[in-house]
Amino acid sequence: MPVPVIDEKACTGCGTCVEICPMSVFVMEDGKAKVAKPSECIGCKACEVQCPAGCIVVND
Repeated sequence: MPVPVIDEKACTGCGTCVEICPMSVFVMEDGKAKVAKPSECIGCKACEVQCPAGCIVVND
C-alpha cells in the first residue's frame, strides 16, 4: 500500500500536492501540507514529481 510522507520542515506551503492529487489525500493546515487520507493514496506519485520543494516521497 503506497503511503505519502511529507518532510514538513521542507514544505513551503505552495499547495501543489493538494491541487495535483487525484484522490484528495492532502490538505493545507497552518500553511503546510498534511497527509489527511493516506489510505486513499493510489501511488501515482504525481505529488512526489510535482512538488517544487521535493519534500514528498511516496513509499510503496
